[in-house]
Amino acid sequence: MKVSPRTVGSVRAPDGVEIRFEDDGQGEPDLVFVHGWSCDRSYWRAQMDHFAVSHRVVTVNLGGHGDSSLGRKDWTMTAFGEDVRAVVKALDLRKVVLVGHSMGGPVIVEAARLLPERVVALVPVDVFHDVEYRWSVEELEAYLAPLRADFRKRTEALVRSFFPARADSKLVEWVACDMAEAPPEVGISAMENVRRYNQAEGLASVKVPVRLINSDFWTTDVEAARRYKPDVQLAVMPGVGHFLMIEAPDEFNRLLARAVSELVVTAK
Repeated sequence: MKVSPRTVGSVRAPDGVEIRFEDDGQGEPDLVFVHGWSCDRSYWRAQMDHFAVSHRVVTVNLGGHGDSSLGRKDWTMTAFGEDVRAVVKALDLRKVVLVGHSMGGPVIVEAARLLPERVVALVPVDVFHDVEYRWSVEELEAYLAPLRADFRKRTEALVRSFFPARADSKLVEWVACDMAEAPPEVGISAMENVRRYNQAEGLASVKVPVRLINSDFWTTDVEAARRYKPDVQLAVMPGVGHFLMIEAPDEFNRLLARAVSELVVTAK
């Protein structure tokens, strides 16, 4: 498939769900950005604009998100990983750094497991804070119950809690309302699956380098991560919340550029 700059395209995942993506720029490594829970590829706009100058940049709408289609019974991290694999293979990307925000972290781990010959590094963003934490059945049910009762109301409240008090109120409102528009059947299933995901096992399964970029909104136990993936490195952005790539895009882009540069050297 030959794709011209800044092209919106689509491909079918193995289960038939249509996956939409945007593609721009040239240059290796190829950067593939994966959004988080109930988001879409537009959350990476500042990164596409910045990195397409020197890299091929692809932003993906996972199944059930944005303008990608519905039709999946269970929205698992493995199924989302298949979405990413479908795009990478359709575009014939050969040297890929996967960047995944929040839920996108487990998704890019699963994609890397499916694409061992093409993925050279992972950059999870504000995720894997404590890879050893496992949700009990009771905790998970208590967390999901408000989403099942009123998805929109609970999502808006949840998202607002992901920002510091001094965050831009217009940005907070936009993100909260945007994410609350997600299909509840997708959001609830995806949330349950990401909370059940074994982060430690996932990290231990990938052979490529991992560079975390997290905010200081929550503490990251990087030593716990290193018990399963010894080469994990961490960069911390102070003063921002969970959506660091849109709260402080210039600083995030600087840290990501540094990580990509280091990872390219490591991958040689």
